[in-house]
Amino acid sequence: MYELKTKETENSVIEFIEKVENQKKREDAYKLLDIFTETTMYPAKMWGPSIIGFGSYHYKYASGHEGDAPLVGFSPRKAKISLYFATGDTERAELLNHFGKHTSGKACVYINKVEDIDVDVLKKLIRQSVTYLQRTYG
Repeated sequence: MYELKTKETENSVIEFIEKVENQKKREDAYKLLDIFTETTMYPAKMWGPSIIGFGSYHYKYASGHEGDAPLVGFSPRKAKISLYFATGDTERAELLNHFGKHTSGKACVYINKVEDIDVDVLKKLIRQSVTYLQRTYG
């Protein structure tokens, strides 16, 4: 049976952010912590060793694979900051057109720094992702 690596932990979000080596990235992590907390109204929790997540949902795929994941989150990685939003949400692409400097993959949106993006669009992305996942998974 497949075991999920990214599970909610009791590790301290603040201790994790304090260990971010790059000072600018650490400052951005605190900005994102405030933005995500205020926008979701959920407390920040560590998911696995390096993802700061907000809220959670339980998913179950047609394949039978199931698990829990944060509704939204971020991780201040060495190369870029990863932002985690819902996959499959068709409105995400439209919002990203107005987001600012970023790249994106299936589940992640990558930014270099907070000042590169439109924070109001970030808040819309967060709210949209939470709404989409709660509507999809209950």
